[in-house]
Amino acid sequence: MKETELLFDLLKKGVSPVQAVRACKERLESAGFLELPYDEPWKLQKNGRYYVNHHDTTLFAFTVGEGWQETKTPQIRMAAAHTDFPCLRIKPSADVTACGYAQVNVEVYGGAILNTWLDRPLGIAGRVAVRTQDAFAPKIVEFVSEKNLLTIPNLAIHMNREVNKGVELNRQTDMLPVFALLPEEEKKADYFLTFLADELSVEKTDILDFELTVYCKENPEFIGLNDDFISSPRLDNLTSCAALISGLMDARRMEGINLIALFDHEIGSHTKQGAGSILLHDMLRRILKELGREQTAEQDLYRSMLLSVDVAHGIHPNQAGKMDLTNKPVLGRGFCIKEASSQSYATDCEAIAIIQQICEKEKIAYQKFVNRSDMPGGSTLGSIASALLPVKTVDIGIPLLAMHSARELMGSADQQALKDLVTAYFTLAS
Repeated sequence: MKETELLFDLLKKGVSPVQAVRACKERLESAGFLELPYDEPWKLQKNGRYYVNHHDTTLFAFTVGEGWQETKTPQIRMAAAHTDFPCLRIKPSADVTACGYAQVNVEVYGGAILNTWLDRPLGIAGRVAVRTQDAFAPKIVEFVSEKNLLTIPNLAIHMNREVNKGVELNRQTDMLPVFALLPEEEKKADYFLTFLADELSVEKTDILDFELTVYCKENPEFIGLNDDFISSPRLDNLTSCAALISGLMDARRMEGINLIALFDHEIGSHTKQGAGSILLHDMLRRILKELGREQTAEQDLYRSMLLSVDVAHGIHPNQAGKMDLTNKPVLGRGFCIKEASSQSYATDCEAIAIIQQICEKEKIAYQKFVNRSDMPGGSTLGSIASALLPVKTVDIGIPLLAMHSARELMGSADQQALKDLVTAYFTLAS
C-alpha cells in the first residue's frame, strides 16, 4: 500500500487513543511483532520484533539487531509521537436536558479550535469499564459508534448579527452537543447510559466508568487540482504515528535497537502514559538488561538518540505575516525540522546535522520551522522526554494548516518524506 493509503487507514480507525493503539498493534502483528506483557518476564532474542501495550493508549515497539557493536554513534535509536488529539471528552453523569433536547455534557480536551467543531457529524469512541465479580479486575470494553450520534449546531445569523465579527464560545455552555429529541412529557432521562448499555449488551448498573472521546466522523480526503493536499481530522498527530509504524516495520539495522514510543497525554504529559513519565527510561533499561548489557546501560543510553515527531506549522497564504521572516515552510515540500532557542522544541545543532545529512544522503525533502520572535509557539513531547532521558533529540514533523481544527490540512507528498526519513534513521549503518 502507498504511505498515504496507510495513513488514511489509521486516520479512519484511530478515532480515540484506544483505537489508535489498536490499529497500530494490528499493523505490527501483521509484520511479525510479538507482544510483551510489561508485568511478565521477557525473553528477548537477537533479530526479534516486539511491542508493549501500556494501558491501551500508549504503545512501545522495538526491534533488536542481529549484533551489537561498540561504536561512537547512537546504538539505540528512538522516535516518539502521541496518540491523542484536541477533541471533546464526555463527562460522567453525562445527561443534560434542555427544551425537549437530550444533550451530552462534555469537556474540551486540549487546544481545540472550538468553532470548527460546530455543525459537524460527531461520533463517540473509547473504552468502558464494566462490573465483574473481581473488584480489582473490571472488564474493559472498547467502543466505536457506527453512526453519527452528535452535533453542535451553530446559532443562526439572524439571532447573532455580529457572528462574522467573531464570537467567543464558552467551553461549558456553547459546546454541548445535541444527542436526541425527548418526548414532551419526559423531563429527565438516563438516556446516555441507557444507550451505552444497549450498545455494549450489558446492564446499565454494571457500567462503572468510561473514557469516551467525541470525534469528527468525517473521512480523510484528497483536496486540490492534483490531489496536492490531504484534509482530515486527527492529522495531529496520527501522521507521525503512521510514519513511525511504517518506518520501524521497514527498517533493517544489524548493530542496534530501534524503538518507537506512541505516548498518550501529549496534552499534559506528566502521567503514567505520557512522555513525562519515567516509563521510557525504564523500558530502555529493561531491554538492555534482557540483552545482557546491564553493566553498560548508562553508556548505551548516553549514546542513544531520539526523534520527537509531531506536526509543524506551514505558512498560511492568507496570513503570511504570522510566519517567521526567513523560515517559511510550505505544504508539500517536505517535513520540518523544528527549532527553538527556548528548547520548547528540543534540538541542538549536532542532532540537526545528523538528520540533515540523512536527508541529503537519501534525497529526502525537508524544511526548517521556527516561530516568529514575538509569537510564542507550542511545545512537544521531545523537550519533556529528553529532560528525563538526556540524549541528542530532534523535533520534526509534517507542516499543517488549521492545526487543532476539527479538520486539518497537509501536503500529500509530506507523509512519504517523513516516513522515508524515519526508515533511513532506523536503517543507516553508523
